[in-house]
Amino acid sequence: MSDFLTAALYKFVALPDFAALQAPLQAFCEANDVRGTLLLAEEGINGTIAGPAGGVQAVLAHLRSDPRLADLAHKASWSQKLPFYRMKVRLKREIVTLGVPGINPNQMAGQYVKPQDWNALIAEPGVVVVDTRNDYEVGIGTFAGAVDPHTKSFSELPAWVEAQSAPGGLLAEKNGKKPKVAMFCTGGIRCEKSTAYLRTQGFDEVYHLEGGILKYLETVPEAESRWQGECFVFDERVSVVHGLAAGHYDLCRACRDPISKADKASPLYVPGVSCPACHDKKTDAQKRGFIERQRQVDYANRRRQPHIGAKFPSSDGGDGDKQ
Repeated sequence: MSDFLTAALYKFVALPDFAALQAPLQAFCEANDVRGTLLLAEEGINGTIAGPAGGVQAVLAHLRSDPRLADLAHKASWSQKLPFYRMKVRLKREIVTLGVPGINPNQMAGQYVKPQDWNALIAEPGVVVVDTRNDYEVGIGTFAGAVDPHTKSFSELPAWVEAQSAPGGLLAEKNGKKPKVAMFCTGGIRCEKSTAYLRTQGFDEVYHLEGGILKYLETVPEAESRWQGECFVFDERVSVVHGLAAGHYDLCRACRDPISKADKASPLYVPGVSCPACHDKKTDAQKRGFIERQRQVDYANRRRQPHIGAKFPSSDGGDGDKQ
């Protein structure tokens, strides 16, 4: 049996006192040997935590003891290796950064679609299926026929929507009516915001995959699946496949992009320093820093000690941005 429980969670809910929650929550997580990242903002909570099952369950119970978070849902998975090096409770303007004020998913999000009903929706003629994740995530897996907006961060999505809403665009009106749009993301949080944003732009028929890709991979049998590839996740597993089994990607510690076996076979790949995607995008000073960091990581590994300097991208409850 795997040793460590991972819980991905988020909830849009008014937390005007979010700053006061930070220190007690940090202390409670540390006292229970739980690691990961939790983001707090006035609009809610978001993050992924991992640790011994009892510790993670204690933190979840602690969060749900707040009446505002009593129905906080989470997605659970198991691993033999602790997927985070440290615990961080961070204060943010948004729990997932869209950068558009006045978006309230609690009031304006699109219609949820159960994983078992998703295939039928995205097969409908005329439905525009949009992957709201970033390009490095889409690059290792997506739904068949989905549109890739080629965004580097979630905050670029509104500009893409605006551009595609112009005449001739994928989201342009036809016969005076905007198209039906189905959106999806890793765990659901980006979809709640993106569908809420689309509704402010006059889109009436907007849908999103309830529970995100992770719930789909957990629920829908592989033989019936329209998912192609692997799903990037924001912890040391890097990617998962159907049944939420660990995938086959590693992480470039320089640019934090997922890397395949083929990438690691490239002469442009230097562990901890560069990969084919970033070898020409880092300065000599940055590479020297990466070389020193990797030297320390290798030393720690030889001594079978954790090296907390090998940071992973901030978790966004399964839905993260490189910010």
